[in-house]
Order: sequence, then C-alpha cells, then structure tokens
Amino acid sequence: MEARDTRWISVTEVARHLGVARDTVYRWIDSRGLPAHRVGRFWKFQLSEVDAWVKSGEAEVPNNADLGDLTRRKR
Repeated sequence: MEARDTRWISVTEVARHLGVARDTVYRWIDSRGLPAHRVGRFWKFQLSEVDAWVKSGEAEVPNNADLGDLTRRKR
C-alpha cells in the first residue's frame, strides 16, 4: 500500500478531490455512506476508501426525479 493511500485528509481536501462543495461531502456522509472517520469534532478520510466508494457508484445520483427540489424554481 502506498503512503498516499494511508494519508488522512480533511473535508475540504475530499471536496476538492471530488469536485463538489463541502456541504455535499457532509450530506454524502449522512445519506450515502461516504466512508469517513470521526476524529474528535473533525471528519477525516482515507483517499483510497473515498476512491473505492466513488468507483462502487455510491456517489452517483440515481435519476433526475431525486433532483426535483433542486431543479424547480422557487417563486
């Protein structure tokens, strides 16, 4: 295993790696099982676990129906 695979990274680094907002990372921890480890009051991640999770397809949005609230205009 490479040193890169065992390095612990932050929410900000995971968000940057995945190209999403920090809020999305927190939401994925709660609702999609993004592999994260609580260290005190911080979330930490192993890049190898995050990449395996993405490859498993868990990060994908199932269909546009799940985006209903995001795609509708608020009046």
